[in-house]
Amino acid sequence: MIRLKSDEEIEILRENAILVSKTLAEVGKAIAPGVKTIALDKLAETFIRDNGAIPGFLGYGGFPYTLCISVNDFVVHGFPSDYELKEGDIVSVDCGTIYKGFYGDSAYTFPVGEISAEAANLLKVTKESLYLGAEKAIAGNRLGDIGSTVQQYAEKHGFSVVREMVGHGIGTNMHESPEVPNYGKAGNGKKLKEGMVLCVEPMINAGKKDIYLHRNGWEVSTVDKKLSAHFEFMVAVRAGKADVLTTFDYIENKI
Repeated sequence: MIRLKSDEEIEILRENAILVSKTLAEVGKAIAPGVKTIALDKLAETFIRDNGAIPGFLGYGGFPYTLCISVNDFVVHGFPSDYELKEGDIVSVDCGTIYKGFYGDSAYTFPVGEISAEAANLLKVTKESLYLGAEKAIAGNRLGDIGSTVQQYAEKHGFSVVREMVGHGIGTNMHESPEVPNYGKAGNGKKLKEGMVLCVEPMINAGKKDIYLHRNGWEVSTVDKKLSAHFEFMVAVRAGKADVLTTFDYIENKI
C-alpha cells in the first residue's frame, strides 16, 4: 500500500534528506587516494549521531555498516573495508538516516583524484539522468515517465541501466511502495499522487546492464567488470512541479 505524506511529514523527510546530504559532503571531503573505505564509514556514523540522528542502514535487514560504499564495478551495497582508495577510482556512497521517526536516503558517486574521461562522462550522465527523472515526479504522471526518462538519457549516451535494482518509496520505513524502476515506458505504471515521496536512484553501467550478487548476499557488481555509477534523490510528488528534498549543493560546495 502507498501511504501519502502530509506537508508536515514531508518537511521531516526533507530534514532527513538534508542531513544525509551533509553527511555525504563530510565523506566527500575525506575521499582521497590511500583512504580506507572503513574510515569513511566511521566518519559518517559519528557525524549522523552528532547531529541527533541514527544511521538508517546500520542493522537494516542485517546490514552491518552505516554506509554502502561501492567502488568501480560494484553497483550497490558495497561493504566498507580495509580497501584503500586509488587514484582513478570512482566510489558510490549510499547513506541513510533515521530522524524524528522518518528515514533519509541518498547516494552520490565521487571521483578519487583524477579519473578517466569515460568515468567522468559516466558520472555526469548518471547524475543528469537523475535530475531529469526526478523532474517527472509530478502528480498525474506515471512511474514509467520517471523510468523511461532515465533510461532514454542513459542509453542515448551509450550506457546501460541496471534492471534488478530499483528506487522506492520512503517514509517511516526505508523501503516503501511503490518500486521506482530506472527503465520503462512513458505513460505506464502507477499514477503519481501528491504526497508520495520517492527515492529516484539511477544505477548506470558503462558496459552491459548485467549484474551479479556476491556470496555475502549484499554486494552487487557488473558481470563485465566495467564501471557503474549511482546517484539518488528523495523527491516529493507535487502538482505542477516535483519537490526535490535532497540537495547536492553541500557536496559540490555550492552552500
